[in-house]
Amino acid sequence: MSGPERTRGDGDFKRVAIPLDDGDALRDVLLAEHPRVVIEVGLGYGASALAIAEALVTDRDERTRHVIIDAFQDHFHDVGWNALVDAGVADMCRLLRERSQLALARLVSDGFNADAAFVDGSHIFHNVFVDLFYLRELVRPGGLVVLDDVQLPSVATAVSYFENNADWRIEPIDRTSRLRAYRLPDHRMEPTYESFTAFGPSSER
Repeated sequence: MSGPERTRGDGDFKRVAIPLDDGDALRDVLLAEHPRVVIEVGLGYGASALAIAEALVTDRDERTRHVIIDAFQDHFHDVGWNALVDAGVADMCRLLRERSQLALARLVSDGFNADAAFVDGSHIFHNVFVDLFYLRELVRPGGLVVLDDVQLPSVATAVSYFENNADWRIEPIDRTSRLRAYRLPDHRMEPTYESFTAFGPSSER
C-alpha cells in the first residue's frame, strides 16, 4: 500500500498506518492461525485491515468475518473502508463506527466470539486496558491477540497486566516486526485478588 488518495495531513499516513513489513508479519501470523473471525480495533487508512483480509480470504468460508471498530473513520475520509471495498473484501467485513470500549462491551453482551484480534486504536493507557479487558472475553481460549505500538509505555503497561495476571504468553513472530502477539490460555481463568501481581512495562523486549 503506497499511500491513500487523501490523508488528514502531511506525514499522517506514515505515522498512522503500519509499515508494509509489519502488514506482512500480521498476515503471516494470522495465516498460521487459520482464523474464521477476527476483531480489529482501529481502521485508520486500512493497511492492517487489508493484511488481515488477505489472511482471511485464503481459507474463506461462510463463517469468515472481519469486525472492525473505528469511531473516527470519517476523520480519515473513509479511506480505510474504501480500501476494503476496492479490494473486494468488504462483504465479509463489518465496520462499527463507535468507540471500541462501547462496541466491544456490546459484542460481549451479544455472545460474540473471535479467533483473533488486532489492536491499534487509542494509545491512551485506560483505553488500551479496557480494549484488552473486553478482548479477553471475546477471543476464544487459546486464541491470539496482536498489538501494534507496544514500544509505547502506555500500551506496554496495559498489556503487561494481562501478561502478569491473566497468563497471556508472547507468541513468536517469525519476521522482524514492531508488532507483538499474545497467546491466550487454553482455558479461561479468572485471577483472584490475592494472586494479583504488580505490573508495568518490561524493559527487556
